[in-house]
Amino acid sequence: MLVDERGRFVTQRDFPQLTRISTAFDGEVLHLRGKTDLELPRALDAGETLSVTVWSSLMSAIVYEPARAWLRDELGVALDLVYMPDTTERAVNPAYGKPGDIVSFADAGPVLVMTLASLGDLNARLDEPVVMRRFRPNLVVSGTSAFAEDEWKTMRIGEVSIRVLKPCERCVVTTIDPESDSPTKGKEPLATLSTFRKRDSVIHFGQYGAPDTFGLLRVGDEVLTVSADCHR
Repeated sequence: MLVDERGRFVTQRDFPQLTRISTAFDGEVLHLRGKTDLELPRALDAGETLSVTVWSSLMSAIVYEPARAWLRDELGVALDLVYMPDTTERAVNPAYGKPGDIVSFADAGPVLVMTLASLGDLNARLDEPVVMRRFRPNLVVSGTSAFAEDEWKTMRIGEVSIRVLKPCERCVVTTIDPESDSPTKGKEPLATLSTFRKRDSVIHFGQYGAPDTFGLLRVGDEVLTVSADCHR
């Protein structure tokens, strides 16, 4: 996660140009790629610690000190890249999670699920289609009807059982084109989503989830779901 000088989390809401930085793991190496590349250890056992905040959560993180100068050169601002060690646990909001549910630096849950059909429905309403990357899910499911994920209560993927927690509230980050050389905030797709996905002044698109079991997920795995009234 990136944080400012106060330890507060930083996203594309603050700096749209973050779309120009990509990350990748290669074994125990973390690659940061921008105008130049930087290699860092995947995990940190020790180093400078910092109290950081994500929304209302306060926790301890370890600073990737070699990344400071690189980030300033890439973005023109003073930011720190921080790592959550195994000794730090952040609880999922108990309003929709259960005791023992934990999440790293993500907004609200460890899993964000969307279906290809939901994106297809949205794109059919837009003058210019958008890519799935705008919504940043880590699980994308095909072979469903549009917005089927709204009804799911649990998912089973291989040996992994996932409990659906809550809808994902969408913000201005979705209006930033991640493939643009000059990323800026715009109006779409939020303007269109607000016409049919707005509930109580909040736009929902996708669902957060939390695993009840652990295992390996593979692209192409069958997804079994349970909704309020049927199995699929």
